[in-house]
Amino acid sequence: MTTTHPPRTGGGEPRPLRTPSESVRLPASDRFAAESRAPAVDPDRWPDVAHVPGDRLRGRVARQLARHAFARAPIRVTTPEGPLPSAGGPEAPLLELHRPADFYRRLAAGGLIGFGESRMAGDWSAPEPVRLLTALAECYDDLIPRPLQPLRHVTLPRRPRRLRNTRSGARRNIAHHYDLSNDLFALFLDETMTYSAGLFEGRTGGGQAELADAQRRKTDRLLDLVGVGENTRVLEIGTGWGETAVRAARRGARVTSVTLSREQRDLARLRAQEAGVAERTDIRLADYREVTGRYDAVISVEMVEAVGERYWPVYFTALDRLTAPGGRIGLQSITMDHATMRASRGSHTWMHKYIFPGGLIPSVEAIEEQLRLRTALRITDRRALGGDYAETLRIWRETFDAAHEQVAALGFDAVFRAMWSFYLAYCEAGFRSGTIDVEQIVMERD
Repeated sequence: MTTTHPPRTGGGEPRPLRTPSESVRLPASDRFAAESRAPAVDPDRWPDVAHVPGDRLRGRVARQLARHAFARAPIRVTTPEGPLPSAGGPEAPLLELHRPADFYRRLAAGGLIGFGESRMAGDWSAPEPVRLLTALAECYDDLIPRPLQPLRHVTLPRRPRRLRNTRSGARRNIAHHYDLSNDLFALFLDETMTYSAGLFEGRTGGGQAELADAQRRKTDRLLDLVGVGENTRVLEIGTGWGETAVRAARRGARVTSVTLSREQRDLARLRAQEAGVAERTDIRLADYREVTGRYDAVISVEMVEAVGERYWPVYFTALDRLTAPGGRIGLQSITMDHATMRASRGSHTWMHKYIFPGGLIPSVEAIEEQLRLRTALRITDRRALGGDYAETLRIWRETFDAAHEQVAALGFDAVFRAMWSFYLAYCEAGFRSGTIDVEQIVMERD
């Protein structure tokens, strides 16, 4: 296994390199809980997690705003000094503030970025993080005093220019996430190594085997919708770890698949070889902007979110250019409400800083606008899968949390493990609350 890591970017950005796992040995469940509350923070790797902002005045203001929110949220809040007034009953999800002063000061300095960093630092925890985050998301508009609500998006940090998805920037942004380690992803993904929403068709409540079936069902549905069969010329933008390319090639298609992740390319090529379809697949390390030719079917699963608004015209123009007349495109994309997208599109969030640099979740309206203005493509089929993504994320999160010792053995430290668990819970809550959705969208070229 080879592993590449993002370079240190400065400006307080993280550098999640590997370190030896901690030497203190506790029972597994106790050790995971202890890590969650007080992880050892390397200040070189996690500068903004190790450093607690020092502005006490702003911290006191944040304390008042947070307590205003707690009093209206359907949650319970405890501190070392006792419970705080909140709107939740005895069965409401619990927020445990272990270091309230640090929590408030991080909120004051970074807003929701500070909220996530506070979780990474162990300032707070939750026995049921998804329930907690879902409850907060569902009442988000009521948490801020009404006179201050118009200032929410104005005061959010702006996205750094270095995160733009130029050709070099896109490679760097993709490497930040996808080139962490194939072994890391293998610990929580199912056997298909598919990192996108499955299609459960109501078969929920199971585990990895059920998820693998859901992923195959999702992929086969998309291949059916774009008419992949014998000798179909298929282009895949965003390879993942090769499941879609292999399943298309098994149908007799000739598949070209492009990715910016070396780790994904190498494993996808190996999987195609093991499946006996290597001669029907061409898996390349390439930017979608570099692809030429015409294809009967173009498939892009949860890749458009990483393109960035500035490059949507280039991306959708490329889809149009690369699709043969009469051809079809199968696009699976996470989506959000159009007004929310417009209000937050320039903001720098915790997700940008630590998980997916440079991306923006589009709205369906934004996709339709790009098609109308720049292409000869039209939407012919749509299906929302938000509930299926919530179930997918539940299985990923539970599997990841159960594998914390194996993640540590790979060299990822306690802050990374807290960050990744929070990321999975945060996304699951987004789908459960309806804040975000995911759709399979089929387009045809007139």
